[in-house]
Amino acid sequence: QPQLAESGGDLVQSGGSLRLSCAASGFSLAYHAVGWFRQAPGKEREGIACIIGSDGSTYYVDSVKGRFTISRDNFQNTVSLQMSRLKPEDTAVYYCATDFGHVTPAYGCESPGLWGQGTLVTVSS
Repeated sequence: QPQLAESGGDLVQSGGSLRLSCAASGFSLAYHAVGWFRQAPGKEREGIACIIGSDGSTYYVDSVKGRFTISRDNFQNTVSLQMSRLKPEDTAVYYCATDFGHVTPAYGCESPGLWGQGTLVTVSS
């Protein structure tokens, strides 16, 4: 049974850093686009970062560009999100997601069908 599991969420002060991890089981993440998404209280879920399976290209939403870094470790079968200079508006439940389809190189980020359970990040001011 393919699964994703996020970890690393915590309470952190504004300006601090945090590293989230997304671990896959039952399949290899290496060949799939993987995205990080977040949902803040009262807001819709948004995609914030994506790493492409074929060439490792990365993409970020403007609000996190320059502060967050997505990376993958194929040996550990994980995808991480390094977050720095955190702001209170980064408070959200963070999810990783992917898909086994390859309609486009970024399909796992565009139309993910497999999601983790989420991990809570709280940034205090």
